[in-house]
Amino acid sequence: MAFDLRRRSLLKVQDLTQRELVYLIDLALDLKRAKRSRSEQPSLKGRNICLIFEKTSTRTRCAFEVAAADQGAHVTSLDPQSSQMGHKESVADTARVLGRMFDAIAFRGALQETVEELARYAGVPVYNALTNEYHPTQMLADVMTMREHSDKPLGEIAYAYVGDTRSNMGHSLMIVGCLMGMDVRICGPRPLWPGDGYTRVAQELAQHSGARLTITEDPHTAVAGADFVHTDVWVSMGEPEAVWSERIDLLRPYQVNAALLQAAGSRQAKLMHCLPAFHDARTVVGKKIAERFGLADGLEVTDEVFESATNIAFVQAENRMHTIKALLVATLAD
Repeated sequence: MAFDLRRRSLLKVQDLTQRELVYLIDLALDLKRAKRSRSEQPSLKGRNICLIFEKTSTRTRCAFEVAAADQGAHVTSLDPQSSQMGHKESVADTARVLGRMFDAIAFRGALQETVEELARYAGVPVYNALTNEYHPTQMLADVMTMREHSDKPLGEIAYAYVGDTRSNMGHSLMIVGCLMGMDVRICGPRPLWPGDGYTRVAQELAQHSGARLTITEDPHTAVAGADFVHTDVWVSMGEPEAVWSERIDLLRPYQVNAALLQAAGSRQAKLMHCLPAFHDARTVVGKKIAERFGLADGLEVTDEVFESATNIAFVQAENRMHTIKALLVATLAD
């Protein structure tokens, strides 16, 4: 193994070095080819992985479960109804129990402190599958997807993240691009910019990698010359409807529509989205937003753009599985 990541946790994007992240992407590409050619060799037989989901999940849960199964590992999934963690049992006590039964733990929930406490007490690798602050496993998939869809070296790729930039996706996309030496544009209304702490981390990484970091309120400036335009939902699941009106008023100018993609200046510019996306009114929440705010053509991204050939979000979704599999193999295989 080129890099020894065995028994390593992944709690924040910046837990990885640039070379370690590239190694994981290379491994994920190899595993993707092996899966498609049906030549994959399981290396995790006898391993047991616990998946803790405080928040609902489609892509993350399926990615972990299929990745583990392909490699011969077994998974157990816990949700708030099937676990005592935080109710009758502390996070630390839960971690010490699970660490004696499982070879690794993945956590998807609200607090970064929870995943860090699990890692502190479990004694086995712990993976952050999403918290309010970071989404590192998504970043592995995003960098892999950009690499697959660009002929440029990673350090020459330019991408913009447009929308609510003080989110886990905003933080993570800012930091991972600065880690990898990329041209990173973070764009949204100033009240929704990333906090100073996250920006400092990104700036420090950029000093070492040569990355270019721009934080701006102007979406046309952000996307000019970008190879990829990222966005995410404006209203997160579980947020009260009272915040919708204020959030949508702030973010309307940042909708990814045909005009904004055209401003990138290249027919090759691609849309990226971690999903789910409110691009139409065919969901319960999408219908409610459309009826209340008159946004039947989409919220953060229009249906026109989402259903076009520029959208590579479903490749991103598949790559969650390949990159999570790479992470499992790198940290758990003998």
